[in-house]
Amino acid sequence: MLKVSNITKHYGSELILKDVSFVLNPGERVGLIGPNGCGKTTLLRIITGQLAPDAGGVQFTPPEVRVGFLEQGFVHREAQTVAQFLQAGEEALAEAEAQVAALAETLFTREPEPRALEAYSEALSRLEALAAIAPAEHEAVAVLAGLGLAHVSLDTPLGILSGGQKTRLGLARLLLHRPEIVLLDEPTNHLDIEALEWLEAWLRAYSGAAVLISHDRAFLDHTVTRILDLDPETHTLTGYVGNYSAYLETWERQREKQLAQWRDEQAEIRRIQADVHRTAMQALSVELTTKPHDFTIRRYAKKVAQKAQSRERKLERYLESDERVEKPKLTWRMKLEFTEAPTSGREVLVLENLAAGYDGIPLFHNVDAILGAGERVALIGPNGAGKTTLLKVIMGQLAPLEGRVRLGTHVQVGYYAQEQETLDPDSTPFEVVRAVAALSDTDVRSFLHYYLFSGDDVFIPVRALSYGERARLTLARMVAMGCNFLLLDEPINHLDIPSRTQFERAMTAFEGTVLAVVHDRYFIHAFATGLWALQGGALRQFVDLEDFNRAGRGAP
Repeated sequence: MLKVSNITKHYGSELILKDVSFVLNPGERVGLIGPNGCGKTTLLRIITGQLAPDAGGVQFTPPEVRVGFLEQGFVHREAQTVAQFLQAGEEALAEAEAQVAALAETLFTREPEPRALEAYSEALSRLEALAAIAPAEHEAVAVLAGLGLAHVSLDTPLGILSGGQKTRLGLARLLLHRPEIVLLDEPTNHLDIEALEWLEAWLRAYSGAAVLISHDRAFLDHTVTRILDLDPETHTLTGYVGNYSAYLETWERQREKQLAQWRDEQAEIRRIQADVHRTAMQALSVELTTKPHDFTIRRYAKKVAQKAQSRERKLERYLESDERVEKPKLTWRMKLEFTEAPTSGREVLVLENLAAGYDGIPLFHNVDAILGAGERVALIGPNGAGKTTLLKVIMGQLAPLEGRVRLGTHVQVGYYAQEQETLDPDSTPFEVVRAVAALSDTDVRSFLHYYLFSGDDVFIPVRALSYGERARLTLARMVAMGCNFLLLDEPINHLDIPSRTQFERAMTAFEGTVLAVVHDRYFIHAFATGLWALQGGALRQFVDLEDFNRAGRGAP
């Protein structure tokens, strides 16, 4: 269905992909993993023809197979309506119709060129193919309903949709064109738990083939049948059978085996080196204590010395050979450690009869809740339920319709915005940290190094950073500010798996208070001491996800 052969790609002098090859068969669901910046998105863009490789190629069987690509953070116009976005493919349809009409006029009104009939036939085939997959309005409505967007009108501007709604809309457009291969780049970003489970079910039932870039470990466990691991050091691809948990078990077992072999080898090398040294010292001792005319003994000493030299040369050849066991590399990962948080009052956040929304229409109402010092609460709920709105009200960015928000004594708030809009696109990481922390130039650079900004990376404008880099920078700024109450809106969306693991550990060790909008089920289990579910205009509190599910997902 899809064959990727020996793909190599550079950006300037920097090697991104090296001899990358894999085959995607019908019905396969493959997870493509690796740290941020290792080339996963680049590989998908090469597959779709958006980028040209330096070497290697991509082959589809059959050549006309329909490929759907959901890009991370896909570009759209804020004023564009839902209907216009879903029917974006109609422009290509109109172009094909115009081409067929022009070629028909050439054929029937004047002497045709030698290849005109062939060109007309090709254009007609393309038009028929596009017409066959052009979505009708009733199809669009049905797909939107399946994705939980039934309440969204087709004339709704994209600019007023939440991040989760935009992601669902991108999926809807992809599904409407009925692809035979789907390439999904971080499809779970901004999706609520219900939407995640819907997408998992859709992928399991999908008859085509899929390549999924994702850092959501639960999502990979529930969907993929094979893992492709892109190594940032070698820039090569290694395949593993099974889901993410199976891959992790295999990878850790292989790493432990390699580490044990390396340790055994190092012990053997030290033994041989000690033996060589002992033999050489023995020969030297004989040379020094033997009289010049004792030729027999001196010949013996010479043989011993030659034996030591031979062993040493043999050891040197081995050390330089490919037979050696490589020591497992330690990957440099984000080091996220919050400084000791200033002590706050016992009650960090109090919500009293709170209602909030837009244009006088509440998204939620009659919300009463207290968040105590040291609590780590996950805030969940359907996309559009008002989770981001609640955080904005707490931050004072949006006035409530009713009720009030009260922060406790000595509370210092750090806010992580879902769309990362709190970062100045013209600022650099160096300037972002310098603006909130009294650090020397050297200390700023050292601090940012913990967040994987090294060398001149600290002077790159925010607008040129990847989503993952912006996420790390936002976290770095919060740490530098010294906050004791964190309001986090989808903080791990763009973090790779190693960074998510570090973030989980940091949140667990954080001595302050956290209220986080998050839908990563692994993260919720590892981090949260409580759960708030916002849905149907009401806020309900649960112990954990199991408690939430037992209660019928919070249904009244």
